[in-house]
Amino acid sequence: MAVLAESGSNPDVDLLYDINGLAKDAPRWFDRVMEFVGEYGLLLAMVLLVVWCWWSVRRRSDSEEEAAASVAALVWAPLAAAVAALVNVPIRGFVARPRPFLDHQGLEVLVSGKTDYSFVSDHATITMALAVGLFVANRRFGIAGLGLALSEGFCLVYMGVHYPTDVVGGFALGTAVVLLLSPLAMALLTPVMRAVARSPRAGWLIRRRTSAGGRGKAVVPGARQPAPSEERDLAA
Repeated sequence: MAVLAESGSNPDVDLLYDINGLAKDAPRWFDRVMEFVGEYGLLLAMVLLVVWCWWSVRRRSDSEEEAAASVAALVWAPLAAAVAALVNVPIRGFVARPRPFLDHQGLEVLVSGKTDYSFVSDHATITMALAVGLFVANRRFGIAGLGLALSEGFCLVYMGVHYPTDVVGGFALGTAVVLLLSPLAMALLTPVMRAVARSPRAGWLIRRRTSAGGRGKAVVPGARQPAPSEERDLAA
């Protein structure tokens, strides 16, 4: 990886200087905004997107089976992000690539205190794993998640804390973990979600409860429902 740290004709370093150079020309307040967005804002937005997707899935699912499969795919997204982050620990230690501002002069570093290794980026890995997991569960939300993940990658280079290849490596790792382990994860999670859906107390986590008389009318657990014969008598 030492070759990647050298400047000159290396496109990785050239692109680092080009993107990070935007921070030098930007107003100070804009750099502060980019710092917050890159460190916390986009991760928070991704979590909120996952919650929004869950809320949409449980409201719109027509059957318990469909709801269980959809929520299982959605649950896999944060689990895959956690697995990818754990897989990244030995990778970073093995590659041992220093942060770009340690090897290159003149970078505008917006976040101080980054003393760990650079390849691959945890932020890029986690956000892309969440985005791809969302795409597996729901394409509409997944496309929005992919946009957030790409924005996160840009922010990391803009802040001067990662090389572009650190970000690409994180994207590849997050995507690989989600897609390669997805069949096993779905085989394990879907039966669990079915069991939760049948639970009187926790079933609302999987599918919005509806009455037999119409969609969208909540059923109160334990409430007595009128028998069909009683309804006919009253109608008569």
